[in-house]
Amino acid sequence: MRFLFVVPPFPGHVNPLVAVTAELRTRGHVVAWTGAPGSLAGEPVLPCGTIPLPPRPDGLQGFAALKFLWEQVLVPLAEAMAPGVEAAIGQFGPDVVVADQQAFAGALVAQRLGVPWATSASTSSDLADPLSALPKVAQWRADLLAALAERLGAPAVDPRFSPRLVLAFTTAALAGEGPAGVTFAGPALGARPEVDFPWQDVDPARALVLVTLGTVNTGAAFLAECAAALRERADRVQAVIVDPSGTLDAPGALVRPSIPQLDVLARAAAVICHGGHNTVCEALAHGLPLVVAPIRDDQPVIADQVVTAGAGVRLRFGRAKAAQLGKAVDQVLDDPRYRAAARRVAESFRAAGGAPAAVAALEALTGHCGLPAG
Repeated sequence: MRFLFVVPPFPGHVNPLVAVTAELRTRGHVVAWTGAPGSLAGEPVLPCGTIPLPPRPDGLQGFAALKFLWEQVLVPLAEAMAPGVEAAIGQFGPDVVVADQQAFAGALVAQRLGVPWATSASTSSDLADPLSALPKVAQWRADLLAALAERLGAPAVDPRFSPRLVLAFTTAALAGEGPAGVTFAGPALGARPEVDFPWQDVDPARALVLVTLGTVNTGAAFLAECAAALRERADRVQAVIVDPSGTLDAPGALVRPSIPQLDVLARAAAVICHGGHNTVCEALAHGLPLVVAPIRDDQPVIADQVVTAGAGVRLRFGRAKAAQLGKAVDQVLDDPRYRAAARRVAESFRAAGGAPAAVAALEALTGHCGLPAG
C-alpha cells in the first residue's frame, strides 16, 4: 500500500510521524511526504507550496491569538499547499492520505479527489473541543473552514477530523476520552538526528531538570528565571536548558542550542516546559513530572491535561519568577504523587502501542495487512 503524509512545515507536527513511516516501511508499505521540510532524513519529500510565517505580535492572548493563528497562518497555509498536495497525489498515487490536523489542504484535496484520508492529531487540544463553551467563536471557525473548502472546490467537511480514522498520539489517561472514532496510539517515539551533548558533564548525584520551550518559542526572560531558580538548588539539582538563541547567561547550567531530547529525558528527574504536546508526551512517556507554563495556541489545553492527570504544576508564563518556579520544581521533585501520576500516564502510553498501533489502525483502514519487507 502507498501512504502520502501531508504535514505543515512545523517540526512538532512531523516528529510523531517519522516513527510511523518507519514502521510502515518495515511492513512493506511505500511512503512519501509533502509539506514537510525539503530534507527529511533521506525520505521522499514531494514539493509543496508554503507561506512565510508572519511574525506574531507580542502580547496576543485569547481570541486575538486564535484569530491570528487561523487567519494569518493556517488558512493561508492551506491555500498555498493545495496545488502541491494535488500534484503529489497525482504523482505518487496514494491509497491513503494521512493529513495532519493543521494541514487542511491534505484532507480537503483528498476528499475532493476521492482518496481515503486519515487524520494525524499531532496535538490533542482539539479532541477536547476547547471552543464548546464559546459558540460564537466556534461558529466563526466553522465559517472559516467552510469558506476555505469552497475556495478549494472541496466538500464542506471539517478537515481536522477524518470520518474514517483520527490517530491521536496520546491516550485518554492524559487527554480524556475524546470524541468517538479516535484511535489513541500514544506517543510515537522514533529515531532522531544525532545532536552533540556533553554527557561527561552530567552529574549522576544530582536530579537533572530539563528546561525547554520547544522549537518555535522564544522566552529569554522565562529561561533566565528558570536558571536562577535552579541555580539556588544547585546542591541537588542540575539544570539542562535549551536556548536556541545562544544568549542565556546561566552559570552552572548546561545550556545548549539543541539537545538529543529523548536521551536527556531518559536521565532526567523533571521537566519545565511550555506545554507543547510533543514535549509533554515525551516527558510523560519517561514517567517525568512537569512544571508547565503555557504560552499560546494549544498549550493551555495541554497544561490543563497535565494538571488534571496529577502529573504536574501549572504556572503563568509571563509572571513566573524564580521563587515560583523553584517552589514548583520542589513540589514535583519532592511530592511522590506527581511522579506516580506521571508513571500512570507512561503506563497508558506503553499499553497504547505507539507507532505499531498507529500503523495497525492505518492498515485496518485499508483492509490490508502489511508483511515485513524481505
